[in-house]
Amino acid sequence: MSRRPRLMTPLVRENGVLRPAPWDEALRTAADGLAHVKAEHGSTALGMFSCSKASNETNYLAQKFARIVLETNNIDSCNRT
Repeated sequence: MSRRPRLMTPLVRENGVLRPAPWDEALRTAADGLAHVKAEHGSTALGMFSCSKASNETNYLAQKFARIVLETNNIDSCNRT
């Protein structure tokens, strides 16, 4: 099984093509995309999925982010496994 090299810089899609971008641009692009979905379809169109291998603190922050920033209660994790 061959592994792809790990990405060291973020990529943004421009005209259907991925290109390297600085972190501030990539984060702004992601934030704008989430804001667009929220404005177009409402906060119930957004959700958060967290991992059971993450710490309790990380999962707590993820659910706080979902509820406060994204304004959604659509939160799930794979803690059942």
